[in-house]
Amino acid sequence: MDFRKDLFEKVLIGDGAMGTLLYQEGVDGCFEELTITAPEKIKSVHHQYISAGANIIQTNTYAANSLKLSRYQLEGRVAELNNEAVKVAKEVAQDKAYVVATIGGIGSIHQKEYQLEDIQQSLEEQADILVKTEVDGFLLETFYDFAELSQIVRYLRAKTSKPIIAQVTLGDIGVLQGGKTLTEALQHLESEGADVVGLNCRMGPYHMLRSLEEVPLLEKAILCVYPNASLPNVRDGRFFYQSNPKYFGDMTEPLVKQGVHLIGGCCGTTPEHVKEIRNAVQKRQLVPVKDKVVKETKRPTVVVKTPDVQERLPDFSKRRQSVIVELDPPKALSHAPEFMKGAQALKEAGADAVTLADNSLAQARIDNLALGSLMKQQTGARPLLHVACRDRNMIGLQSHLLGLHTLGIHDVLAITGDPAKVGDFPGASSVYDMASLDLIRLMKQLNEGMSFSGKDLGAKTSFTVAAAFNANARRLDREVTRLEKKIEAGADYFMSQPVYSEERFQEIHEATKHLPVPVYVGIMPLVSSRNAEFLHHEVPGISLTQGVRDRMAKFDGDREASEREGLSLATSLVDAATEYFPSIYLITPFLRYQMTADLTKHIISKQKNVASVTGRA
Repeated sequence: MDFRKDLFEKVLIGDGAMGTLLYQEGVDGCFEELTITAPEKIKSVHHQYISAGANIIQTNTYAANSLKLSRYQLEGRVAELNNEAVKVAKEVAQDKAYVVATIGGIGSIHQKEYQLEDIQQSLEEQADILVKTEVDGFLLETFYDFAELSQIVRYLRAKTSKPIIAQVTLGDIGVLQGGKTLTEALQHLESEGADVVGLNCRMGPYHMLRSLEEVPLLEKAILCVYPNASLPNVRDGRFFYQSNPKYFGDMTEPLVKQGVHLIGGCCGTTPEHVKEIRNAVQKRQLVPVKDKVVKETKRPTVVVKTPDVQERLPDFSKRRQSVIVELDPPKALSHAPEFMKGAQALKEAGADAVTLADNSLAQARIDNLALGSLMKQQTGARPLLHVACRDRNMIGLQSHLLGLHTLGIHDVLAITGDPAKVGDFPGASSVYDMASLDLIRLMKQLNEGMSFSGKDLGAKTSFTVAAAFNANARRLDREVTRLEKKIEAGADYFMSQPVYSEERFQEIHEATKHLPVPVYVGIMPLVSSRNAEFLHHEVPGISLTQGVRDRMAKFDGDREASEREGLSLATSLVDAATEYFPSIYLITPFLRYQMTADLTKHIISKQKNVASVTGRA
């Protein structure tokens, strides 16, 4: 077995997660200590991954450094834990798989829990121990601070001639936290002596594929990816990941076509994911590509100049079809003018309100309060702002809401918010002083003229409060019970996640028709097959029918045809939804507002036609 030769000449399969697999089995605490206290558990994980088809397994040493072990008072056992982890992995692997020694990142460029010097000393101590073992190579993973990763690659290269796999963790598609492009980062790691460079953690296969499309094949180093299973969700205070092994198999060939030689899995992945990767490699006889077409990404630089109570929304649907359209605030300042054009188009199309998310998926965007206020001034569109509990404590939330009221913005959607772990700043704190139910209740308290603490505000706010509704929930009855609790807290109406099944609308109607408040049912046009697969496999709370996915797959690679098909699908969904619901919530994909503007016009036109036929004005 020649590890370096196999890396460069074959498509190899890595293992999947260790920590989250143990976590899902109920294990908590220091996973690295289990190598000594419960070695059979670690051996079992290694066996499962090798049986699933992994050519490479990692030692259970991700956090076996003095700084992270100090949280468990184990900093004096660094050598013991690392040496034993190698011994256990080698015992299981024998001649069936290569063993790489894993070293995990410690720091974050956003949270300075440790000084870089202390971090490097801790990593070097671990590296010195592992270099003396009989591993086949080294794998460096989950480094948020690029300087930290670069330095340990340089240190290891001076200590060993064995293959080094160095993986960065992105802040956004194609970009590291701090603004460095993925191409620049990987080329730098190559220059430091890494043999294999790539990505792990934070993202699923879809976003990693998009990131690698901008990366050329390197002169010396080869590429690897270890994606997360999906975006994580939270259940009963614990993170969990959507199970989607087949999706990993489907994404294997596209990743190989981008130059990837090594594919494994990170958080949430299991032996089933590895098995599907193996099946894809074997059945399609995948081999590394020798050339690729690099996708050019235009990053325009535009200077943006910031220019110097109505009828309640839920009451609209009592007398006519009501349409709310979401137009997400952009991440880039250069896209703000396009957002304003979109808001204007939606207002002219007849939307009753334009709703702006609050850093959805925990990704930093232009502040929705600032953008909503400008939108109201410049276009006359009615802003409906999402307010998430994730980013502000109770003080910040009350201040923010009083600011909304002062600016004349009275329509709000109260949400708990996606955890910071899934977004641009995974090291950031998720505040969660309260959840959406609490926020609804306290907003209604503001409407009574009392602050969150019960103090007299001197005036009453006039918020109309929407609440979120997961219309795709497996147990719709349980979800409706949550809606009933939100109504008790003061919710005036509901806005659902997008629905992609015409049959589902009748089920939702039957389950919610007893509710005394309107339900704005969500519909979001698809723009591509990739978009459809990402939503289905990686976004919690969204599920697409196989028929919808098959229709989008027919036009894979043809943007215009894909968008036409997506709009056609959405139009059919709108027609089906309006048979049961007088309130529709359209969600604009990727600032492509013309799609939702056309759908808004379709709804209004349909309503006028009905009124004409029935003789109603």
